[in-house]
Amino acid sequence: MDLLALADFNLVARHGGFGKAARASGRPKATLSRRVGELEAALDLRLFERGARMLKLTQEGRALFERTATLLTELNETAAAIASGGEKPKGRLRISAPLLFSQTAMGKIAAGFALKYPEVRLEITTEDRAVDMIEEGYDLVIRVNPTPDESLVGRIFLHDRLVVVVSPALVHPTGDVATPAVVRGAGDSAIEWEIVATAGRTRIAVEPVLRLSSLVMVRDAVRAGVGAARLPVSLVAHDIAAGTLVHMGDVEASDIGLWALYPSRQLLSARVSAFLEYLRESFPKGAPEELAAFISDETSRL
Repeated sequence: MDLLALADFNLVARHGGFGKAARASGRPKATLSRRVGELEAALDLRLFERGARMLKLTQEGRALFERTATLLTELNETAAAIASGGEKPKGRLRISAPLLFSQTAMGKIAAGFALKYPEVRLEITTEDRAVDMIEEGYDLVIRVNPTPDESLVGRIFLHDRLVVVVSPALVHPTGDVATPAVVRGAGDSAIEWEIVATAGRTRIAVEPVLRLSSLVMVRDAVRAGVGAARLPVSLVAHDIAAGTLVHMGDVEASDIGLWALYPSRQLLSARVSAFLEYLRESFPKGAPEELAAFISDETSRL
């Protein structure tokens, strides 16, 4: 298989059209169209449904894109790392990271990276909003379950999931009485939660009694016995193991992915390549238990 043609196919699929892909990459639209056509002929498959004003992946095209996009990203990152192998990481590196990840792990990661690469001037901004990387001058952003963005590429480096927990001191309501709940933000208006417990799927009627803007605040309120809450398992794994919180069940279909993203038009600098590699070293399996270990370390110091 022609890797260059495959890369062009991924470029068009990611941007949703030949015109957008051409503008983003600076390559001729006709060249991209020809290369994708050659790939389709080589595979004897139609990868796109072409309409007068739309371009849509076929089922086979979607499968090829999902299976090769990450591999190509890895190849690009590896090539960039090799190409910059003689270049020592140095200079300014600006990163935007979400609040919870910053509170629980980013301090330790940043310190370790700074000690390993003392010539890099690392700057980390903590915020949950989707920053504009190019306009605001960021080299890398960390986002939770990001929406597709044609201008960014990257990878998942960590997985997590939501669980429902409650203090063992809380008296569980019976019958039709709703369970008091601590929720994040004013937008959570759920009146019941569906969870997967040992006995199978079940629904819990809930009544929000406290609304807080931070998941760390939510956890602390649950510890105090105010109510139940849906929280990342990494944040409460230590409490569950210690018995200070009771695990009622997993929230169904609540996979959380933390992505490291950077501009697709930007060749990876030695600084960005080094930080991506440091994330891989920090979370080699990408499992929630690894993040929980960071949080447990911080808890043990309190």
